[in-house]
Amino acid sequence: MRGPIDRITEGLPSPWPTIIDWVVTIVVAVGAVLAIKAWVVNPYRIPSSSMEPTLHCAAPGVGCQARFSDRVLANRFIYHFRRPHRQEIVVFTTPPTAERCENGAGGETFVKRIIGLPGETIRERRGTILVNGKPLDESYVQPADRDQRSGQWRVPQGQYFMMGDNRSSSCDSRDWGSVPRENLIGPVFAVYWPPQRIGFR
Repeated sequence: MRGPIDRITEGLPSPWPTIIDWVVTIVVAVGAVLAIKAWVVNPYRIPSSSMEPTLHCAAPGVGCQARFSDRVLANRFIYHFRRPHRQEIVVFTTPPTAERCENGAGGETFVKRIIGLPGETIRERRGTILVNGKPLDESYVQPADRDQRSGQWRVPQGQYFMMGDNRSSSCDSRDWGSVPRENLIGPVFAVYWPPQRIGFR
């Protein structure tokens, strides 16, 4: 069986058929990688300590507990088929109000955990999070990382309330508000670097 490339290059002098075949192969491979990155899976690096110790950033950054930052993979297509779930770790684009964070800017890519769903009331009371008045079980937050501030927020319809696991070092929805549904890129499902941290999350 002869392929379409063979038919197109028929009659060309050597080495042009081989060169054209290689060029087409490389173009198709690059296109496939870009398509996967755009619509299926995309890699991200953890730049700060806001998700410690669940996801590591690299020392000597403030609060970072590892030599290398975790590199994670986010599922870019799953939210086309289902709604985001509470306590999922999600990659998202920050709203413009995130500019109020130190070194922050609206439109940046952040990684946080979904705490509040649309229409819910979130309350923080000396480190304890309550959703619609009920305490939220958060075994992923270390006692030393809890924030002692208090506050209450109403999550608008179509938006999500995001918080870092390292509450005392996280600039999140408590500071700049909820995140619109369309800003959510996808949930983190794996760490692919460094080698000792490889695994599903």
